[in-house]
Amino acid sequence: MKFSLSWLSEFVELPNDVAELSDLLTLAGVEIEGIENRGANFDHVVVAQINASAPHPNADRLSVCQVDDGSGQPRQIVCGAKNYKVGDKVPLAQPGAVLPGDFKIKASKLRGVESQGMLCSGKELGLADDADGLLILSPGARIGAPISELFPNDTILDVEITPNRADLLSHYGLAREIAALTQKPLRPLEIVEPPTATGDAVQISAPDECPFYSARRISNITVGPSPDWLRAKLEAVGLRAINNIVDITNFVMLEIGQPLHAFDADKLAGAINVRLAQPNEKFLALDGRTYNLGQKNMLIADAARGIAIGGVMGGEDTGVTSTTRNVLLESAYFLPSNIRRTARNLNLPSDASYRFERGVDPGMVLRASERAAQLIREIARGEPANDTITAGTLPAPPAGFALRYARCTELLGVVVAPAEVDRILEGFGVDKLGATEEQASWRIPSHRSDLRREVDLIEEVVRVFGINQIPAADRSRFTPVSAADRRYDFEMKLRQRLVARGFSEARTSALVGRQTLGTGFAETAVELRNPLSEDHVALRPSLLPGLIAALERNLRAGAKCVRLFEIGRVFLPPDGSEIRRLTLLLCGSASSSTHWRGGATRALDLYDLKGALAAAGLGEVMFRRLERAEFALATEVFFDNEDRGLGGQLVSAQSSASAPVFVAEVDLPNDFEATSSARQFRELQRFPSISRDIAL
Repeated sequence: MKFSLSWLSEFVELPNDVAELSDLLTLAGVEIEGIENRGANFDHVVVAQINASAPHPNADRLSVCQVDDGSGQPRQIVCGAKNYKVGDKVPLAQPGAVLPGDFKIKASKLRGVESQGMLCSGKELGLADDADGLLILSPGARIGAPISELFPNDTILDVEITPNRADLLSHYGLAREIAALTQKPLRPLEIVEPPTATGDAVQISAPDECPFYSARRISNITVGPSPDWLRAKLEAVGLRAINNIVDITNFVMLEIGQPLHAFDADKLAGAINVRLAQPNEKFLALDGRTYNLGQKNMLIADAARGIAIGGVMGGEDTGVTSTTRNVLLESAYFLPSNIRRTARNLNLPSDASYRFERGVDPGMVLRASERAAQLIREIARGEPANDTITAGTLPAPPAGFALRYARCTELLGVVVAPAEVDRILEGFGVDKLGATEEQASWRIPSHRSDLRREVDLIEEVVRVFGINQIPAADRSRFTPVSAADRRYDFEMKLRQRLVARGFSEARTSALVGRQTLGTGFAETAVELRNPLSEDHVALRPSLLPGLIAALERNLRAGAKCVRLFEIGRVFLPPDGSEIRRLTLLLCGSASSSTHWRGGATRALDLYDLKGALAAAGLGEVMFRRLERAEFALATEVFFDNEDRGLGGQLVSAQSSASAPVFVAEVDLPNDFEATSSARQFRELQRFPSISRDIAL
């Protein structure tokens, strides 16, 4: 969102250096994406009045205008725009002016007709993002005045607002944030809630989606161009001026964050009903497109038809035009999730939906309506009704809670005095309800719906106290201080060594299925009293059933070489005592790629298994033959002459693999020390061997 510094300065004193302000906000979590200087600081660009207009004799799309620029001599200008009328005041770039893009203006002939300058659009002056015709100035603009008097220089901040900070989606909201961060006073909004009344003129049929709706009639308005100050504020932040009524609603939204909508009251039929749309109900929106609504879309309707998609966009049939004389001003609170879903489903994002879907301040709903009514009275000479008709109830402010000073110190790692904590929170508008030496109770303002827990208040404290004020701690090296830390480091080393040998780590379930019970590796197991399914009925007494199942999945996927390992807990019957084990599984060819000579590849064997165990670094490996029904070739596995497990080649009944399957399952030590981590290296041969003679 774009913010004008001159507009912000109306509410709070700003730092003199915009870079200082940018750094302050960024460190507080409000990211500044860009800084732009805008304004109409041009020489030879003045206010001119169009006194006459005639078609160009040699071009259908051009016209010849006679304008008064205050010099006493009329100027003839050839113009291609169509959005003006005689009597309008527009910017005139006289010969000698230099516009953005180094565009130099000089007297010239266009299709045989002399043109003594150029009438300008807002885009040509760098004041607007579109070039939809000439920039029509207010009728009160002084003829001959430099355009810089109407559009003074300004600095624009482009700010990235996170979704939880809807309170910052207005100039007053960001000014409130700056005041809290800089400890400067915030000028309060001198707006009171208008008198309200209830009646049949407004009813809510979907209170869950729209808890509150208000409407105020304003009569005898005069629709026309907005005054220059209003146009300048809107166009500085990228909004195109339309007419004084629409511009006022946009201005209030940008000023205090509450979206408003104005209907042409004379085009409404009967009472306002806030309801959900009917299935496949059609709606013609202000953008000229017809939308097919669903049952979950909020619709503002009169007795005859829908007049607005609630919280998103108004209807074309009831929009304000130059002939409008009476308006109905809407200000409401919509359920954020409903607006978010509607805008997404219809692919219809708008400035209003952007704010409603994040949650507007309930305390500003009626005050925004009053602010807009005051401006319409001043600018469009409207006559607001005495009462604002309302229906429903505004959401209650967030609940208060306590902040423990000791908890604040614990989380921040630095002592912040309780008085300083109180001052910071009060700067954000949080009211203290009561306090003891240990804690204080706080009431959350209606605009800060993101403050829900004690830790949220602590976050506000650190944003003002300054993250850079918290001393840094050396975290560059982690030193294990407990058995759990040393075990973690030890097992990570095992993983790294096995991965370096071409193994992939598997993570299988700690529960085994009923079909596994009674078989070789799960002959006995600790069964669960209330299993969730037949596939998870007992604690695993071995890691091998899970690895064999993983092998089957890999073979079905077309794997030719499978090397798996798992480090995990097993649960020994009958009491379920836990022990951590390392299990290896090898199957297939020794190489995953075909040899360049096209020869046969070697199959993995028992010595590959022994080499992998040696690479794990658990000690000197030794195998001793034994007999086990599950193995075609079974061995005991010794590390440094200590019996640690078993291994060998599985019988074919244990797996569907066509190649031999070799496994090993060993208990991990409790001292967490790898005994053979150091390796001896020797120099590579200077002349590597080859397997084919080459004659030169």
